Amino acid sequence: MGSGKSHWGKIWAAATNMTWYDIDTIIEEDEQLSIEQIFEKKGVQYFRQKEAAILRSMVDYNNCIISCGGGTACYENNMNWMLANGKTVYLKADAEWLLNNMINELDKRPLFKNMDQHELINFINTMLTERNPFYHQASLVFDADQLNPSSIYQILQYTEDNTYA
Repeated sequence: MGSGKSHWGKIWAAATNMTWYDIDTIIEEDEQLSIEQIFEKKGVQYFRQKEAAILRSMVDYNNCIISCGGGTACYENNMNWMLANGKTVYLKADAEWLLNNMINELDKRPLFKNMDQHELINFINTMLTERNPFYHQASLVFDADQLNPSSIYQILQYTEDNTYA
């Protein structure tokens, strides 16, 4: 959450003539509701099941970059599925960096409702602690604050035997 998955996904897709998909956007379009509205009206479990179904429906997509929500890897056995079906990248950052990156769009993030800055930092740290075991299974880990348009070429060169081509 807030690491730049959508930002960099768009840039990298354009640089490599790939198609970019954002799972949250697909869900919002399909449901005709915002993520926040889905959480409120249908519940988090419904959202996680929908997220997993959308992810798996993309199995035959080729030459593309898929930006997942921050929790996608942690539910419905999604990380194992992603590892079996593509290259996975974790854009790593600390809680302060993530909060600074998201500060102008907190109203769009249902998990952050009604929290002050101290509560937000604590919440983000808790989420990172819970999610890091999943995130660190990714094929590649990049420091989010070190990314640039050419980072995609490191990802593309990475091979299944954990080396660079």
